[in-house]
Amino acid sequence: MTTEAATPTIGIIGGGAWGTALAHILARKNQGPVQLWAREADVVASINGTNENRLFLPGILLDRAVQATGTLADLATSDIILMVSPAQFVRALCASLKPILKANTTIVLCAKGIEQQTMKFMSEVVENMLPGQPLAVLSGPTFAHEVAKGLPTAITLACANAALGQQLIKALGQPTFRPYWSADVVGAEIGGAVKNVLAIACGIAEGCQLGENAKASIITRGFAELLRLGTAKGADPQTLMGLCGLGDLILTCGSRQSRNMSLGVALGEGMAAATALSGKRTVAEGAHTAPVLATMATALGVDMPICQAVHDILQGADVNIAIRRLLSRPYKHERF
Repeated sequence: MTTEAATPTIGIIGGGAWGTALAHILARKNQGPVQLWAREADVVASINGTNENRLFLPGILLDRAVQATGTLADLATSDIILMVSPAQFVRALCASLKPILKANTTIVLCAKGIEQQTMKFMSEVVENMLPGQPLAVLSGPTFAHEVAKGLPTAITLACANAALGQQLIKALGQPTFRPYWSADVVGAEIGGAVKNVLAIACGIAEGCQLGENAKASIITRGFAELLRLGTAKGADPQTLMGLCGLGDLILTCGSRQSRNMSLGVALGEGMAAATALSGKRTVAEGAHTAPVLATMATALGVDMPICQAVHDILQGADVNIAIRRLLSRPYKHERF
């Protein structure tokens, strides 16, 4: 990054709703250009031609300083790059960035997930592909449309380097977008990944018309699973009880605005997983994360029955049988 006195240049990788919303609020804050890289040529054309991402963030008139591009090299001079691509594309994007990136450019990970092939969190992927690059994680309860409209939002900014964390907060923070610093990168990533799978579970409950009691139970016992995995991976439980854990879980499990919850609703209503996932321009990260969590939990000896049930259903298990299995588990002392 540049010195604290200078206004850093910012680039965004990912032209979906969240990347576009971040580009919009940061251009508005810094009164200067923000380069937004998008894979889709129609997104680039829409933003540059109409100041609107009609495909992923319709109805939001973007700040004119948002400049869309389909050329990754246009972000080469950025002091901060926000990585807002789907998790499974982060490694390939890092490979493309490596020859053009400045040594002091900070990568801020906004992707929530775990790499399927390696079971690595996004920070581990970046550290492997871009060793020595300054790194942070931005994660928390954020619906893109609300952020773009300037509605109040609080979020975790996790960075092991406290001084860098404070610089990033100064660069990104504004009255209606409030980052809270944490040193716990692992905790921030676990919260962001696991909540997507639990949101699918809540959607299944809604699709099956199991009632609000059931959804509250899934959120609470699912949070226990999240805490158990976090403890096994060395995360601070206080991090998981904050914005990037419990906060994100509540938001994602409470509204069909969540792609993961909407996927779960379709599964609960009887749609096959392959059908529910096909033909979508947006990604329900929980569908990619569920099998990794199932494998990881088994390897670590962590009990995650709700996440396992979601994985089973995504693999074709009967929804009603999976629910009966959960409801037939032995009664236990309530503990995390």
